[in-house]
Amino acid sequence: MDGAREQKRRKLAPEARRQQLIEATIEVIATQGLARTTQAEVARTAGLSHGLVNFHFSSKDKLLGATLSYLAEEYRANWQQALVETGEDPAARLNALILADFRPDICASPRLSAWCAFWGEAQSRPMYQDNCGDFDEEYIAVQEGICRDLIEAGGYDLDPVRAARVLRVTTEGTWLDLLTMRTPYDRDEALRTVMTCAGVFFPRHFSEKGLS
Repeated sequence: MDGAREQKRRKLAPEARRQQLIEATIEVIATQGLARTTQAEVARTAGLSHGLVNFHFSSKDKLLGATLSYLAEEYRANWQQALVETGEDPAARLNALILADFRPDICASPRLSAWCAFWGEAQSRPMYQDNCGDFDEEYIAVQEGICRDLIEAGGYDLDPVRAARVLRVTTEGTWLDLLTMRTPYDRDEALRTVMTCAGVFFPRHFSEKGLS
């Protein structure tokens, strides 16, 4: 038994180190931006050797690509799990999607800063599409489908594609506010802002307080 545990520990150690480096990269991107993020600074932040960074990621581009992939997979798992835990009612599913975007571990300053860095720097755009394009399209299709179902169930006269788009850009706008305003409102107020938007489209199902 002890031998099996030791073998498992050794197997997990490289994965744990890789994850440690990715988390450190998120922190460095959040404070330095993509252009000024270096493998040396990531190693220092992680408390690991520069050689270990090179062992796991042979170049800065590979390190950034792995970090972006991790963020994208984390975000996808978050909203998918939220829907798994929700029934088939479209209003409840839309509510779950909105709440998922403001979970403390997702709507956290370092992660939002890293996302904005990847979105904002031109050099990262090919990397972003390569790592996130399919995930984005999947999310958009699911969100539009939920809006379409809610429009049909509630008898609303709306375009589901446009309603879903406005909800997305409102969410992303509050994320930017949380990062860029001199005196930003808090995460709860950001959530209420998006719920208010949902209430404009679906007043019989949502208000600024959330699902009615």
